Amino acid sequence: MRRRCAIVFAALGPLWLASSPGCSGNARPLDDPGRHVRPRLTPTDHRGLFAGLTFSDGPSVTRACLRCHPQAARDFMRTSHWLWLGEPELVPGHQEPMRIGKRNLINNFCISTESNWKKCTMCHAGYGWKDASFDFEKEELVDCLVCHDRSGSYAKGDYGLPSEGVDLLAAARSVGRPGRDNCGVCHFAGGGGDAVKHGDLDGTLARPVERLDVHMGRRDFACTECHRAERHAIRGRMISVSTTQGNNVACTDCHAPEPHRSERLNAHVDAVACQTCHLPEVARVTPTKVAWDWSTAGRDVPGADPHHYLKIKGSFVYQRGLVPEYRWFNGRVGRYLKGDPVALDGVTPLNPPQGDIADPDARIWPFKVHRGKQPADLRYRTLLVPKTVPPDGYWVTFDWDRSLRLGSAASGIPYSGEFGFAETEMVWNLSHMIAPKDRALQCTDCHGEESRMNFAALGYPGDPADMGGRKTRRMLRPAAGDKGVLP
Repeated sequence: MRRRCAIVFAALGPLWLASSPGCSGNARPLDDPGRHVRPRLTPTDHRGLFAGLTFSDGPSVTRACLRCHPQAARDFMRTSHWLWLGEPELVPGHQEPMRIGKRNLINNFCISTESNWKKCTMCHAGYGWKDASFDFEKEELVDCLVCHDRSGSYAKGDYGLPSEGVDLLAAARSVGRPGRDNCGVCHFAGGGGDAVKHGDLDGTLARPVERLDVHMGRRDFACTECHRAERHAIRGRMISVSTTQGNNVACTDCHAPEPHRSERLNAHVDAVACQTCHLPEVARVTPTKVAWDWSTAGRDVPGADPHHYLKIKGSFVYQRGLVPEYRWFNGRVGRYLKGDPVALDGVTPLNPPQGDIADPDARIWPFKVHRGKQPADLRYRTLLVPKTVPPDGYWVTFDWDRSLRLGSAASGIPYSGEFGFAETEMVWNLSHMIAPKDRALQCTDCHGEESRMNFAALGYPGDPADMGGRKTRRMLRPAAGDKGVLP
């Protein structure tokens, strides 16, 4: 390894040395992201604002909030956090723009919200979403407390209603700026438990040390430092529920496009996302789920480890210290939609990243990949939605046919009565758990005999340190409207 690296760097010769940090004549101004961080506002003390009031339920709290914030609910009700749908978008492979989101998509974790509202809508920022007839126009059903409670005692239960015994008055008196724990109630615990879904979001980020996340640990960032809100619309996109990159958050919102003193490092930014080098691994403390096989559910397995098997859900694989998988990504993804064909003898990607080595807008990104095996219709060759929740779902009856019929009625997906299980793949692009710079990837992590990069799968004829990058080998397609000649 050392010998090969020495050969590579010797071949780079003066170019490498001239671009290395600390070389005379090549100093660049330091990156100054701090100047982009907004000053924190002091929240209004609400402790004395509810004199004489008692709250019997969540909507009564919201009505009190709206007395002073009359526009807040209307603004929030336009957002994806409320609607669980995005703006109309053209999904690759489909002809007409459509609105997609958590409300109507299939995933390879809990599979679908439809027919399973009882548990899924515990993470909805509203009250009482029990079925498809939920009234999205009713202001008092907005849950202000789930984002603004600072007492630490507020919790939601079935259908998104406040858990039994919650002191709503204490929660209302505590309200302030959302903290990491407010966002984490759903985003840390998505998919059925802490760290299950994302890999780079889990309960360790509620109060992290610096080595877990330099922004939250060293700088004490709240989620809203980067995911800023305007009239309750929060910046950011999740590629599990959206195919576009609009209204997104980027490192360059605060950092310079070429933030390094080294020209050699800055040369990487045309092909490599910042996260690729600065996220050497995720799930650093708490393991994250990387596989879920529903086909094994329903069996009695005495003494089974719940991290490996649950009768109601099937088999799992978890991993700690997860090294990402790397793919080209231009900010867009494809998306499996209800009724799309599924591969019964292969793997169906549910949200494949778009872009390749020839795409000038694509960068090599780190992803967590979750591999699933989930119900599918053998005759129609489509993925199916099972009803899982009580009182009559699979978790009670362990009857796949019945649960698929109930899920079909709720989702509108035809069910032939012939079912099996199809393999699927779902990805999450990683941006949290950014490591301190001294823990970022080094040259030999990617270039060398023990490289974590599969350069052949990425479209390179060999290691770019030896063969040259995509610009030097003229692999790029001209960008739209670009009539110039590539370097």
